[in-house]
Amino acid sequence: MSPTDDSKEFIPVRIAVLTVSDSRSIEEDRSGQTLVDRIAGAGHVLATRDIVHDERDQIADRLRAWCADPEIDVIISTGGTGLTGRDVSVEAHRDVYEKEIEAFATVFTIVSMQKIGTSAVQSRATGGVAQGTYLFALPGSPGACKDAWDEILCHQFDYRHRPCNFVEIFPRLNENQRRS
Repeated sequence: MSPTDDSKEFIPVRIAVLTVSDSRSIEEDRSGQTLVDRIAGAGHVLATRDIVHDERDQIADRLRAWCADPEIDVIISTGGTGLTGRDVSVEAHRDVYEKEIEAFATVFTIVSMQKIGTSAVQSRATGGVAQGTYLFALPGSPGACKDAWDEILCHQFDYRHRPCNFVEIFPRLNENQRRS
């Protein structure tokens, strides 16, 4: 793993957690809670948390609204990334993305292969950027959320992570919208 530059100051990131489920409540949402606990444990800020049904338009609308909120830097959704007919989180995310982070899916698959073997092929985890906000769609299991956070996201959302990280390029995510 790449080193952390402890001479740099930690910068907390404001992260929203969205659970996609037709059946869970906040109290029963173990995957969302796994993310909430890890976000706080890493020193970041939980900006908001909610649950929406497995409906593509509802998911995309919530993602767009949160992307427009200047108090949210990152959105992580959990659930709806599988192969069944009700799994539409990936499509909803892609409806919102301006740019997809293709390597996130690849790295997540590598991490998952170490934990669950070839069952990793059933995940369609994805990441992207929209309106200067990072978005990630993770599977709906606590283990998958733990793996994505512990092995990938906690490092990329730590400004001290070397050689590079997502935090240091926040100011440049919308540079295409600057006027000359």
